[in-house]
Formats: sequence, structure tokens, C-alpha cells
Amino acid sequence: MNSLKVRLLLSTLVMTVVMLPIIGLTLTNAFERQLNLAMKNELKAYSYSIFTVAEVEDKQLLMPELLLENQFNVSKSGLYALITTLSKDKQLEANNKPLWQSLSLLTLSLPSKLPTPEVGQTMLSKIDLAESSHLLYSFSASFSDNGQPFDITLHLIKDQQASLIALNDFKQKLWTWLLVLMAVFVSVQIIWLLWTLKPLTVLSLELEHIEKGQKKALDASYPVELEGVTQQLNTLLATEESQRKRYRNALSDLAHSLKNPLAIIQSNRDIPASANEQLQLINQIIEHQLKRAQSAGQASWHLGVQVNSVVDKLILTLAKIYHDKSINFVVDVKPSAIFKGDEADLMEILGNVLDNACKAAKKNISVNVNTSGKKLTIEIADDGDGIEESHREVILSRGGRADTYLAGHGIGLAIVNDLVNSYQGQLTIAKSAALSGAAFIITFDAVS
Repeated sequence: MNSLKVRLLLSTLVMTVVMLPIIGLTLTNAFERQLNLAMKNELKAYSYSIFTVAEVEDKQLLMPELLLENQFNVSKSGLYALITTLSKDKQLEANNKPLWQSLSLLTLSLPSKLPTPEVGQTMLSKIDLAESSHLLYSFSASFSDNGQPFDITLHLIKDQQASLIALNDFKQKLWTWLLVLMAVFVSVQIIWLLWTLKPLTVLSLELEHIEKGQKKALDASYPVELEGVTQQLNTLLATEESQRKRYRNALSDLAHSLKNPLAIIQSNRDIPASANEQLQLINQIIEHQLKRAQSAGQASWHLGVQVNSVVDKLILTLAKIYHDKSINFVVDVKPSAIFKGDEADLMEILGNVLDNACKAAKKNISVNVNTSGKKLTIEIADDGDGIEESHREVILSRGGRADTYLAGHGIGLAIVNDLVNSYQGQLTIAKSAALSGAAFIITFDAVS
């Protein structure tokens, strides 16, 4: 739900899934009401035509043998008429006697009790007749017989099968087209959203390429709303890189300016051995702190380095340096492994660990680099004597001095530890299960 694309797509789907069915139900109900209204008007017109030909004499209802509407004259035609007496007493409604019925109703039986509205009123209801749904229209009227009222109720019954077929056909076509419209609308919305959000996707891809070191600036064409952001990012990238170069150049100049006086002092033969040792220690500390200060650390968030290329360069160099030991390097580096940082820092980290491994190894060194999600894991192991567990914390502890490191694991590990920490990584020392020597495991969480 943190994705704008997901939010917009979900809102579109919800609007489509909710609104279109509501529209469908509204149209269906409106069509059904209009259908019932049309049938009611039709039955009302039939009632007027029947009352027109009805006569009352001596409290007897007189009706013609055949009606003008031929459906009343055909058995089971689907249109029926019945006239009953209208009782003044509501308790006698069940005894309202039939006075006349159409020929179409001769072979059918009606319910014993039918609606009896007041004189001049109508009622519309539904009944089941011959296992089929019918619409019942009841209309009460009063005739005058020698000045005496003669109240009757006309019941018109019409089969709803045709109207139900029409209603079902309307529903089927309506929902079919609504589903088609829903699919088209969702598809158009998805295409429109993808097209609208495409600049953000391009920006994300460009930033990813910059992080992997494949690009140095954002050069795609962006809408007006994003132009200011991309220009500021490009300015930030260029400024950060320029400042880092100037900073490193200044530190390099400082290193040379300090080393030269130290070299002159150390060349003086009158300096005692103890003072010479202290000068060497000062030289090592300066080298350590300068390399630590030169680390790009998390400031190089936009850089990316292929780990396999750095490993290959280092192994090629170390194989020449330690050619007398004929070390066998077993390398397993995933091509997709990317170090999100500065290449010089990665070279410093791997170079120091591999150099120490070469010093401690007897014949074999393994290098394994794996990625899992956003985690990069580098494991370098050797078949040497290993490092006792009690010494591991001393080597990697903050403030550990160079003279506390074991033989073969010098000040370079302090530099490695500081560099790894600057990238919010973790360096651990363990025993190699495969080679039985020391295993240095470096883990970075924030990798591309």
C-alpha cells in the first residue's frame, strides 16, 4: 500500500466494482417498475372496456357473451377477468360471490380470497395461477340499480411470463454489457495509470542504474512537475562527487606532507631504536586514519561496483605476490552481486582480508559472494591455523591497537572493520567448516 501505483489501481478497481453494479441494479429496478406500470395501465384500460359493456338490472349483472378483447374469450389465453360482489362487511370478504367470469377462466381455479379495495380504489398484487406468476389488478366500482347502489369488484389477471422473459433478457444483456464495460474500463484505467506513472518508473530505473554505477546522472526526459526534482538530484550528484574528489586529493597531499618529514627523521642514524619504533607506529597510525578518512562510506550511496571484477583483479595480483606458496583460489561470485559503494573502499576491504588469508593459508583459499534480497554476503576462508575465539573480539574491537593483532593479521583488519562499519555492514570471524581455517564473513544490508 506504500506504492502510488497500487493505490491508484485499487481505487480504480473499487470504483469500478462498486459503481457499475449499483448502476446495473438501478437500471434493472427502473426497467422492472416501468414494465409493471405499463402492465398496470394496460389492465386499467381493459377494466374500462369491461365496465363499459357491463349493466345491472334488478340486482343482476348483465355481461355480453363475448368481449371485444379476444383474449378474454379464449381458454387459458393468459388474460382473465372476474367480477365479484363487494361486501360492506370486511368479515364477509371471503364470501364475496363471483358474479361473472370470462371464458378464458372457465378451466382454471382461483384462490378463495381475492383483494377487495374500496369503491373507486385499485389494488395491484401478484398471484400464482396454473403454476405461473400472474399480475392481479382489482378495481371496485358502484353501479346504480333503481337508485340503489350495486357494488362490485373487477379482477383482471394477466400472465407475467412474457414480461418476465423480457425482464430476464434485459438483465442478461445489461449485465453482459456492464461486465464488458467493466473490463474495458479497468483496462483503459490500467493503461492510463501506467502511462501517467511512467516517468516515476523511469526515474526509479535511472536511480537504480546510478546506484549500480552504470550511470552518473539522470538524463531521461521528464514532465514539468519532475524537472525541478531531477535537476536538483543531478546537481547533488555532481556536487557530492566533486567534493569527495577534492577531499581525497587534500588528504593525499596531507599524507605526503606528513610522510616526508617522518622519512627524514627515520633516516637519522642518531635516533634511538625505541624512538624509531614509535615513529613507525606513528606512520602506521597516520596511514590507518588517512585511509579511514578517505572512505566514501554512505556518502557514495549513488555508486555501484561489480564484486566479481574487483575479486578477479585482487586474486590475479595476490597470486603473483604469493607465487611461492602456489595458493589454490576457489572463487564463487554471483554475477549479480553489486557492492553499493566506492570501488576503492571495496578494493581496500577485500584486498586486506585476502592478503591476510594468503599469509595464513597453507594451500587453499575460498571466496564466496552471495546476494539474498538486499543483503550482500562475502565470505573469505583459508586452510590455515585459524584464529582462536578469544582473539577474535580483540582484533575487531573498537580501539584495538595494531600491536595486539596476531601474526598475519595486521593493521589492515582495523581498516577493514572501520570501512565495513562506515557502510553499516558487519564483519565477523568464524571457523571455516570446509577448510578448517579462519573465515571472514562480511555482510552489507543496503545493497542494490
